[in-house]
Amino acid sequence: MEGKQPAREEVSSATAVFLGALAPGVNGPTWNALKGAFLMLGVCLCVMLGLAFSSSDLTMVLHVTFLVLITGTLFFLLSSFLAQTGLVRIEHQMQEIGLVPDQAETTKEKSI
Repeated sequence: MEGKQPAREEVSSATAVFLGALAPGVNGPTWNALKGAFLMLGVCLCVMLGLAFSSSDLTMVLHVTFLVLITGTLFFLLSSFLAQTGLVRIEHQMQEIGLVPDQAETTKEKSI
């Protein structure tokens, strides 16, 4: 009975992203939100690149290409960093900022 894990409390995605902004580490919902933001940014930059090509303005094409290069590099670096470090559980982030008592504190209270 004591080896049983406590019932996992469900945390909404919005709360998880908020916790990801406040606590150290990156949780799954925050990473999914970042991937969605990068996808929307990529679509916008592709549209801008198409408009720059259609206007035949070389300066505009070079600037937008540079923005696409920066965005791709940033996404690649974030992805490789998270591949090396891994994602953090939401429960761990909640314990880090003090929203949930630690396991040691709860077992200590139960033993008293």
